Amino acid sequence: MKRGTIKPIIYFLAGVLGTITVIFFYSFKKINNAEATVDVQQDGRLQYKWYPPELPKTIYFANEKVPLDRQEIREQLDRELMYNYYNIYSTLYILKQTTRYFPLIEERLKENGVPDDFKYLCVAESALQNQTSRAGAVGFWQFMKDTAPRYGLEVDDDVDERYNVLKSTDAACRYFKDAYARFGNWTAAAASYNCGIAGFDNYSTYQESKDYYSLMLPDETMRYIFRIIALKYLITNATKMGFIIQPSDAYKPYQTYEEVVTQTIPDIEAYAVSKGITYRTLKTLNPWLRSHSLTVMQGKSYSILLPVQPGKQ
Repeated sequence: MKRGTIKPIIYFLAGVLGTITVIFFYSFKKINNAEATVDVQQDGRLQYKWYPPELPKTIYFANEKVPLDRQEIREQLDRELMYNYYNIYSTLYILKQTTRYFPLIEERLKENGVPDDFKYLCVAESALQNQTSRAGAVGFWQFMKDTAPRYGLEVDDDVDERYNVLKSTDAACRYFKDAYARFGNWTAAAASYNCGIAGFDNYSTYQESKDYYSLMLPDETMRYIFRIIALKYLITNATKMGFIIQPSDAYKPYQTYEEVVTQTIPDIEAYAVSKGITYRTLKTLNPWLRSHSLTVMQGKSYSILLPVQPGKQ
């Protein structure tokens, strides 16, 4: 072996030895029990340690500052943040849904001139699912059957547009703008979505204030805005808060195209088959179709979403 090759080999071996030493040290380094998230009991059982998530120093809803300098406000946000932070399944599922539905909702909010933060109100209402509440409220925005037509949604035996994400978002925007015109701030408008414009107006008039954070309201409404803000904080800081959704795990938007229907469809199942899809697929993409037929009155039309077939535009 030449003398000139000995030094590089020695440096290489020294580096390998140093790396092994570091790995060995940290592998057997005793973890400070105060820092560990779990203790092993003498009988082998695990005792987990639960910590409240850190509150933000400053946060806004619809560009309106939340007064976290007030103790009761911080504690109310703390309550909702802990509740949603440790509701792990729900939070992870919501995060998976955001990649599918937030782009649709954000577009409609922007088009209607409503602050983007109202998408978190939708999360608070339905967790981005077409749910039906015990009171009968339906869809992403949880409209009641009697309220929906006042904001432009069709509800009958064949069609229930409360299940249509885009149309129900437009309807919700009409409500928010009405409420904003009445109360002059978006936080009050959002709170009124829980107790109604008339309900919020009664409390506001009696207490001589339109400031949500200064009013004594029904318990559900008192928690409502704080839940929305907590969800906003968790979703916008998901990775920092420990909720890891890989791109491959997130739900992708449905790839669809619209077919405008101007004539009655007597058999929805047969219609689906004629389009080369299953009835289940048709209903998944168009949950607003509520019966086995679709009556189309003269001069009216409906847009039905159909999946883009592989290899086709």
